[in-house]
Amino acid sequence: MDMENTNTGGDQHFCLRWNNHQNTLISVFHNLLNSSTLVDCALSAEGKTIQAHKVLLSACSPYFATLLSQHFDKHPIIILKDVKYTELKSMMEYMYRGEVNISQDQLGAFLKAAESLQ
Repeated sequence: MDMENTNTGGDQHFCLRWNNHQNTLISVFHNLLNSSTLVDCALSAEGKTIQAHKVLLSACSPYFATLLSQHFDKHPIIILKDVKYTELKSMMEYMYRGEVNISQDQLGAFLKAAESLQ
């Protein structure tokens, strides 16, 4: 942790900075996804389901943010009809880790699916 003294008009204030905060969050969310811990929604494609976290989906996608803010189910299941399960898995990896490895022959379908979910 870094600490910085910011003296403003007689009152002392300190800025506390968490080193590697972003990396920590990415790691924690990836671990939560892999362990299905604290999940509160599910995404389904081709009859297969992936558990997820509403807050992360909403932060990564305006489509999910709008959809999830309009429905107040405790654990909604979102069925994605025009998305293949392999594309869904790749999109989840991208949202949770900030990167994903896609083969060239799957890239077009992945980008199309990602674009549809904004």
